[in-house]
Amino acid sequence: MRIIGLDPGLEHTGWGVIDYDQGRLAFVAAGVIDTKPKDPTAQRLAVIDSAIDDIIKQYHPLHASVEETFVNTNSASSLKLSQARGVALCVPARLGLEVFEYATNTIKKTVVGKGHADKTQIQHMVRVLLPMAADLKPDAADALAAAICHAHHAPPQKLR
Repeated sequence: MRIIGLDPGLEHTGWGVIDYDQGRLAFVAAGVIDTKPKDPTAQRLAVIDSAIDDIIKQYHPLHASVEETFVNTNSASSLKLSQARGVALCVPARLGLEVFEYATNTIKKTVVGKGHADKTQIQHMVRVLLPMAADLKPDAADALAAAICHAHHAPPQKLR
């Protein structure tokens, strides 16, 4: 089963693709979709849309695992994050993938063992679980963590 994990953000959207087979995880690819803060929001969302579309068409995952929005005190930041998250949910669905959503704390607890792990702890554990995934940017590591979380939490019949 091939899974794409997505860590949405308007400036940096992390993505990571893994294979999961009978309890074994294998790294396929990962990266970050960057947008320019000076560009209009609609153009930035279009960049994210196009890039996710290309990644899915290149790697052919069957499932998408998307990190749920972390609501912070800055409403403008939350709105921008929500817009990027909408794209991260819509593109895989449009391309026929089953889309699953996981809370940030669930992802962290699955990968690190505690729900309030920081980005460096996530990066470290992703490298431990996926040794071929070296030199990951934090957003790519977070996306791979979302994919790993899905591999561990999806109903078994969904992982075939």
